[in-house]
Amino acid sequence: MKKKWIAVIISSILAVSLAGCSSELSDEYITIKKYKKLEIPKVEKTEVTDTSVENTINNYLSLSQEREEIKDRAAENGDTVDIDYTGTINGQEFSGGSASGVHLILGSGQFLGAEGDYKGFEEQIVGHKPGDNFDITVKFPEAYRNQEVADKPANFNITLNGIYEMILPELTDEWVQENSEESKTVEEYKKEIRQQLEEDSEMKMIGALQNAVLSALMDETEVKKLPEDQVKAEYQTTEDTYKKLADGYGLEFEEFLSKYMNKSVEEYEKEAQESAETIVKANLACSLIAKEKKLEPSEAEYEKLIKEYAEDAGAEDVDAFKERMGEDLLRKAILQRKVAEYLVDKSIQVEQSDSNK
Repeated sequence: MKKKWIAVIISSILAVSLAGCSSELSDEYITIKKYKKLEIPKVEKTEVTDTSVENTINNYLSLSQEREEIKDRAAENGDTVDIDYTGTINGQEFSGGSASGVHLILGSGQFLGAEGDYKGFEEQIVGHKPGDNFDITVKFPEAYRNQEVADKPANFNITLNGIYEMILPELTDEWVQENSEESKTVEEYKKEIRQQLEEDSEMKMIGALQNAVLSALMDETEVKKLPEDQVKAEYQTTEDTYKKLADGYGLEFEEFLSKYMNKSVEEYEKEAQESAETIVKANLACSLIAKEKKLEPSEAEYEKLIKEYAEDAGAEDVDAFKERMGEDLLRKAILQRKVAEYLVDKSIQVEQSDSNK
């Protein structure tokens, strides 16, 4: 069961009226013109229905479904197929166009769909039998993320290794006992899932309110200057993250930006700089409010919350989690959360008209 580590919003009737009092804060870097009574859109919790409970249970059931191989007929929509494929354009293989042992649900829309006079990838597998080797032709859309192949027809040589039907297990007390740590019967499991969904709904609502109030705070914060060392550090963190991703794909950084982010180096650098400045601005604003309202957690609170973050992420070793995520980043996130909780409590939630949604 996921923990409710985000505090419930305190009722607005308990808020102390501060009308007429200045809420401006300032230091050498920023001026916060206003942080009390920020107007934010009202957010309602998503209703948990019997249907949403049933759909969630079906999703869990699907995780333990079993494959039954089909050998006596051709592939149909809804089947799972195991395929090898090699893609070429004008007789030349292209990056990302070949793979082996791929499991694909026909009709899922996971692969290229129909484009103009060209049929979709998946629909051209329908009708083939296990062991068949065949060619298909598809066309990449004009807006495809990889501009090297965008708006071009491609040939794929496909080997259909096997066809499978996925068998969904029945929801029984026995299945529940094997897959739940809390429930023993189907009825108990349905109550467990409903409670999970209700907690998730509340967490999403509070998260949306906190994001909205921090955004409103940024609109009320003026920058005098930003500490260059902090901006450079945030920029470097972002760049290191994307360079690791590029390495994981076996690509040069510039090629990764072009292929997977559809950006030039110049566009990336501009956006990364703006992002770094926004992050530092938010950190400074939250630190200033935390200092003014004495919101900074104690060391014991920091350690407790970091441990909860680690548990929510499924990490058993808290120290390893700190190392992987960065303890400084975790502390900033915790402080920001504390400030956001305070700001939400002091905010004014406004009903949104249809035109503003």
